[in-house]
Amino acid sequence: MQRNEPNASRRTGDGLKPITECGPFAALARKAGELDALDRALRQTLPSPLREQVRFAQRRDDRLVFLATSPAWASRLRLQQTQILATAHAIGVHAGSIVVKVAPLPPAAIEPEQSKPLSAAAGLHLKAAAASIPDPELRALFLELASVAETA
Repeated sequence: MQRNEPNASRRTGDGLKPITECGPFAALARKAGELDALDRALRQTLPSPLREQVRFAQRRDDRLVFLATSPAWASRLRLQQTQILATAHAIGVHAGSIVVKVAPLPPAAIEPEQSKPLSAAAGLHLKAAAASIPDPELRALFLELASVAETA
């Protein structure tokens, strides 16, 4: 059974708003900023190789949760627990323990290979193929590709 009422616009207001003015998004952005600042503050006191292999993830009750790239780095971070908790207390974060979870870093983005230039011979073959194609659009595409070929 369908209603016979006209579809009224459900939008209210004067258009788009910046995402930071939207309640849930603003709270999420604020929380992300706080976690990022806490991550920087806690990791800056760690030794250099360890600092690059761990990340602060979240606060859960009175525990600070970290992510490490391998079990070896997780063990090294656990040895620094006293120092981390002292730093947390110094900046006003009350925590009683740390938890370290192993989460490997995502693989680095692979750059696509540069395309190899077409040889002069390939250009000649593309021109010959273009001459035998009855479709004008396809013929133009073949000729355009042939024009990219290196000249001998």
